Amino acid sequence: MSLVTTAAVRGRVGDLIVAPTGSLRWGSASYRCALGRGGVRTDKREGDGATPSGRFALRRVLYRPDRLAPPRSSLPVAPLVPEDGWCDDPADARYNQPVKLPYPGRHERLWRDDGLYDVIVVIGHNDDPIIPGHGSAVFVHVAGAGYPPTDGCVALVRDDLLELLGAVSTQDFLRIEVP
Repeated sequence: MSLVTTAAVRGRVGDLIVAPTGSLRWGSASYRCALGRGGVRTDKREGDGATPSGRFALRRVLYRPDRLAPPRSSLPVAPLVPEDGWCDDPADARYNQPVKLPYPGRHERLWRDDGLYDVIVVIGHNDDPIIPGHGSAVFVHVAGAGYPPTDGCVALVRDDLLELLGAVSTQDFLRIEVP
């Protein structure tokens, strides 16, 4: 649950600061978040379960249209479909990029039953340029009950994530700090 209202963050431009202790701060707003089971690392590698440290652009929002209306955001917003996936195979030419399923390379399904990907913020991690093996599918998404660790993503409860999406812009960045 957020500690402040949307009005306290609306119109603010800057970094959303993620502390390795599991909190996200933006201006005077503070939110609890889950991070990767491998902690926060400066040398993120595929499959290590770590959340990468660094400063990442907020690229776009994907959402499950069967579970919620399009999130209000100035970021580009697009609905997911059951065939959406994300390639996580470092040997594949589509590594760390969206793919349509079925897909022959190793991939992650974005249309999940557990609700964690009901809302996804695609961030600019390892995408310009893409370096095979340096991590894929690192998103901001919905946290599981009790904030269990992620496989490397940043996760917030759905209402907090939607609140932030209503206030951020493409000029804002996600900054994940090192321990």
